[in-house]
Amino acid sequence: MTSPSRRPARQQGAHQPASAGTRRPRRSGGRRSGAPQQQRPARVAPKPAMPEEVLWTAPESGLPTFAALGLPEPVLRALDAEGFTEPRPIQAATLPETLRGRDLLGRGQTGSGKTLAFGLALVARLAGGRAQARRPRGLVLVPTRELAQQVVDAVEPFAKALHLRQAVVVGGLSMNRQIDTLARGVDLLVATPGRLTDHLNEGTCDLSAVEITAIDEADRMSDMGFLPQVRRILDRTPADGQRLLFSATLDNEVSTLVDRYLHDPVTRAVASAAAPVETMDHHLFMVDRADKNRIVHEIAAREGRTIFFVRTKHGADRVVKQLRREGVQASALHGGKAQNARNRAIDAFKDGSIPVLVATDVAARGIHVDDVSLVVHVDPPGDPKDYLHRAGRTARGGESGVVVTLVTAEERRDVDTLMRQAGVSPDVADAAPGSASLVDVTGARRPSGVPVEAPKPPQQQPAAGTGRRRRSSGRGGPARQQTGGGQRQQAPSVGQRGRRGGRGGSPRNAA
Repeated sequence: MTSPSRRPARQQGAHQPASAGTRRPRRSGGRRSGAPQQQRPARVAPKPAMPEEVLWTAPESGLPTFAALGLPEPVLRALDAEGFTEPRPIQAATLPETLRGRDLLGRGQTGSGKTLAFGLALVARLAGGRAQARRPRGLVLVPTRELAQQVVDAVEPFAKALHLRQAVVVGGLSMNRQIDTLARGVDLLVATPGRLTDHLNEGTCDLSAVEITAIDEADRMSDMGFLPQVRRILDRTPADGQRLLFSATLDNEVSTLVDRYLHDPVTRAVASAAAPVETMDHHLFMVDRADKNRIVHEIAAREGRTIFFVRTKHGADRVVKQLRREGVQASALHGGKAQNARNRAIDAFKDGSIPVLVATDVAARGIHVDDVSLVVHVDPPGDPKDYLHRAGRTARGGESGVVVTLVTAEERRDVDTLMRQAGVSPDVADAAPGSASLVDVTGARRPSGVPVEAPKPPQQQPAAGTGRRRRSSGRGGPARQQTGGGQRQQAPSVGQRGRRGGRGGSPRNAA
């Protein structure tokens, strides 16, 4: 692949001057000398002008091949080995630009393939370089721990094909182990803002060598209050580095982020921001409050993977306890759970041993599991973005899915408004335990009523030849083997999960 052209230098972490004739007015450094100046009302800063967004459509000849996009040969072989036969639209739309070194503002719906859209660009741009201690060369910022691991897992085969080392830096895992991994050198670092800020403050990570940065789900980071940390992180990266930003919406603080840190970005969108996925069926069930729990139990007893959404951590734990008493194996997923418990829940959901997840909005972005056929809003979400993000856990990658919202009479008006704002026209029906409408749409059935026990975490066992205990892998399987004498394992190789440990770091990033 030809080397990319040099990018114009930009002042570190600041607004860049435009070309002649379009230069922004400069602020005065203070009052002018001489006669007192008449006070004037403060001017309101104009809203940053966003690049014009045009929906990308595939050419009449069809989508190009991965080879035509300009990816390196080792990546093409890895794509073939992983079963990827052709690019998704968001990948075909963005890769020709990002592989040339352009800054990118991208938007695609959940499940559209945007993780590989930026992941393939990152590994291709980093190919051939060598990482130095504590100085990653590529950076991906994401809002949640689960999403960080999803990115690492998705990019793993392609990073490995180019002999690039990945690492994940998130809250809830051992700070010391992350320090060890960074000290060994990392090509691509995937991080949440809170924990990365901890490392920057401790001097255990230096971003001055970052060549390319991707910011995923910027709108969600804005909702969670992470953008001040994101700005401080970007201020530590070279101003002339390449930057890719993906966001479902481009409003509020996100537009300021684009204006400040992206240089002449190309925009690529493959669907309207308000458009629901076409392969989703949306249903609104009017229910009596007294029947709501029984309806949830019957839906949970169906065949297939199901995700229930509730508003609070306490509500998630309560629903899980009720389901287990009714004979339905379920797990809660929320910010109050330890990271290893959250990983075990997602892994068990993926392998089918736990068919039901009960989640809060904080945890929703970390659920990237195929073949989720039903999403149920037990508690209606607070705004249309949350509705679409929750719903996006089903109908991924063009598959079909069903989204059900349980609504009581007093919630009806607010939910109708929310649906209009989300661009959704649901089918509306009354539902009761055992009703035909409930069974037809969800496959609900009466649960067994035989209580099931909560899955037990893997037991720690003494390592061979020592009196120490192995650390749990944090997954449902056995602990990873340690080297003799209780020595540390090697730092996580490309795509490997880091070992689990103490929480440490910023509590803000516990989500």
